[in-house]
Amino acid sequence: MNNSLIKLLLVIAISLFTLTNASAENMKKLGSMNIHYMAIGSTFFTPEIAKAYGITRSRYNGLINISVLDNTKTGNPAKTISISGQSKNNLGQFKDLEFQEVKESKAIYYLAQVSYHHEETLHFTIYISDGKEKQTLKFSQKFYVD
Repeated sequence: MNNSLIKLLLVIAISLFTLTNASAENMKKLGSMNIHYMAIGSTFFTPEIAKAYGITRSRYNGLINISVLDNTKTGNPAKTISISGQSKNNLGQFKDLEFQEVKESKAIYYLAQVSYHHEETLHFTIYISDGKEKQTLKFSQKFYVD
């Protein structure tokens, strides 16, 4: 693994630990997919990591990270998927999410950026297909401007 990936994974792990209420991991099992997901503010990333992954760092910009593992195979390998989605705020305003695929060794991540206001809760609906089945992931995240 290269240093950028190690740093990104470390930041994601720390962010998951500090930002989730009930556990250090957000995961939902939907059909044959174990879907790991998170939404964090982009300022948690160093400028170097943000540049390496094309992330716009801003107090008003968040990053959605989705990874999908195949729970029917030994070792739960990463799955290549088709993904789309949108966010909705409490005023009912929708924003489409544009995901980019990132492959690092055997890991596959799908990243999308989203803008927000201070103490804004965004509700995400993510559509995932592996060509055999379609699943919908829903979750919410409250963002803070730091």
